[in-house]
Amino acid sequence: MMVTERADAARNRARVLAAAAELLREREPRSVTMDDVAKAAGVGRATLYRRYPDVRSIAEALLDEHERALQEKLLRGAPPLGPGAPPAERLAAFYAAMVDYLERHLYLVLGVDAGAAQQSVGSYGFWRAHVRSLIAEATDDPDALTDALLAPIAGEVYRYQREHLGLTPERIVAGLALLAHRVLNP
Repeated sequence: MMVTERADAARNRARVLAAAAELLREREPRSVTMDDVAKAAGVGRATLYRRYPDVRSIAEALLDEHERALQEKLLRGAPPLGPGAPPAERLAAFYAAMVDYLERHLYLVLGVDAGAAQQSVGSYGFWRAHVRSLIAEATDDPDALTDALLAPIAGEVYRYQREHLGLTPERIVAGLALLAHRVLNP
């Protein structure tokens, strides 16, 4: 039985998500508190906590749609991002897609998976399984390389490259494509 959301609850959810997205975009994501979100959304703390236990869960809700769209392209999209291309080409395409994703949603990614929390995010498990399967096609020991090949697309790494090193997304994509081809080409 599907439960429908009450109209006032749907309005509150939309206000919370919009307010949180704005706060996370404007400020350092780790500095945003649940009180900040409640005030910006114009809802009570109880209303906020009823649906979201913390800021991270709000950021996850905001990212969910974007992650599902990318996951769909990886599973059923056209090559090289989707099935049908050699592993190195697919990994390079995945890196390019992730750079685009990070460029558009870094403020949310940092709100969800900063630091050690990265590996506990549900999407990390999907990205890890995808990269591991590509490595398994090209090498005999995918477990030794999987997380190392995911590390360059961590939110903190991407932010460092963009903000501190001044690298363009195109340069980052080119470097990651080189990495993919060097590691996975026979």
